Amino acid sequence: MSLMKVAYVFATTNSQKILSTMILPQLEAGKHGADVKGMFFFMNTFFLVEGTPMAQRLQAVADKTGMLLMACDQCAIERGIDRKLIGGAAIGCFPNLYAILGEIGGVDQVITL
Repeated sequence: MSLMKVAYVFATTNSQKILSTMILPQLEAGKHGADVKGMFFFMNTFFLVEGTPMAQRLQAVADKTGMLLMACDQCAIERGIDRKLIGGAAIGCFPNLYAILGEIGGVDQVITL
């Protein structure tokens, strides 16, 4: 049985708790139950800032799984963090997200939190 392929779009302030206490621990333990192909961050682009605990955890999972990490280009630029993202994190908008997800095999479900 193959796992459902999903991508997460983090668009709310509440998503930090969901990501840090539910999704990331499950991914780190290999028990999430879905193949996460990517994560796209809007207002919470600071999750991907190099040197932060959240970014370190995200990068470790992405390095292990090949998952895409992408920050909204406008949000990252407005916050002045577009050049401070962890290695491997992309910056872009929905057309970029769709193109990369398509290249890595697509997804079955996009979940917005």
